[in-house]
Amino acid sequence: MSQLGLGTPDTRASTRQVRRRRGHSALATFIALAVVVGLIGAAAYFGRNALSGILPDGGGPEDFAGPGTGAVSVQVAAGDSVTTIGATLADAGVVATQDAFIDAAAGNPAAIGIQPGTYELRLEMSAAGALAVLVDAANRLVELVTLPEGLRLEEALTRLATGAGVTVPELEAAAADAATIGLPAYAGGKLEGFIFPATYEFEPDATAAEVLTATVTRFGQAATDVSLEAGASALQISPLEAVTVASIVEAEASRAEDRPRVARVIFNRLAAGMRLQMDSTVHYAVGTAGDVFTTDEEREIDSPYNTYRAAGLPPGPIGSPGEEAMIAALAPAAGDWRYFVTVNLDTGETRFARTPEEHQANVTLLQQYCQDSDLC
Repeated sequence: MSQLGLGTPDTRASTRQVRRRRGHSALATFIALAVVVGLIGAAAYFGRNALSGILPDGGGPEDFAGPGTGAVSVQVAAGDSVTTIGATLADAGVVATQDAFIDAAAGNPAAIGIQPGTYELRLEMSAAGALAVLVDAANRLVELVTLPEGLRLEEALTRLATGAGVTVPELEAAAADAATIGLPAYAGGKLEGFIFPATYEFEPDATAAEVLTATVTRFGQAATDVSLEAGASALQISPLEAVTVASIVEAEASRAEDRPRVARVIFNRLAAGMRLQMDSTVHYAVGTAGDVFTTDEEREIDSPYNTYRAAGLPPGPIGSPGEEAMIAALAPAAGDWRYFVTVNLDTGETRFARTPEEHQANVTLLQQYCQDSDLC
């Protein structure tokens, strides 16, 4: 009996079993691969959905989508570049990445004009949305304070404190440091007259020293514009005396055309050795405001600011003069007037006179006006 013949059936059976096992193995492998691919696909799908708020479609830097939520204040300093601003925004959680903001800015020419200041933005904004806020200077968080011409020091400090979010004591303490706030040497360390009337913008966190420095700096600009020191020298007076004359002009004249004439009256009376006898200086001495006339008692008060009793100019300004009053003080009109009086408080009409008699006739006009007016 052949061994080969006896072994043939078993070999075929064995081969079929191997083939069966190989078929089962391939199927299992296929199923396993399908499961793995499915899991990877699901992970990619859900992962992309989860990250869709920060992943860009085109492969650029990470960026948030949408307008963002909440609120955050961000400060842009003077001289900050787009790169620096982008880093600031990313650190604050406003934009996803610095590069996203840089890319957004590259496509917007207005980005180079971003103004320094504090801005309110949202957390997790798109870079384009954050840029849109920053390129509009109207979005800066600033405190606006307007100081009209002629305010006295205490009035100006009260307005600054209210508008800029500081206190009057803080401002007074800052005013004591003349060097820090930039007072000119001729101010003698006194702030009266050197808080320039203008509209100011202050950052929400501005200090009292920064607030006063802004107003004194603005005075310095005006003084340069009108050539205050050179003009005072030409008149043979000191810069402080020029500011003092300007403050009286500001208090006495309500119409622009009258300011140079009031200045001329002041200089004419000083040259003639006459006392100025300005009611505005008496009001300053006694601390009153808004009154037209002074009383006999007020005109007798013992004060260097009472120009009915004290000769010459007061020792300093009686308020904050504006630029027009400063110009008038440095360039008084030509004329020999020694008196003036406002005869109509509605229009501000003012009459000027050379002699006491002419002046008395003008005073009579004022008295007649006051009989029918509630403004007197």
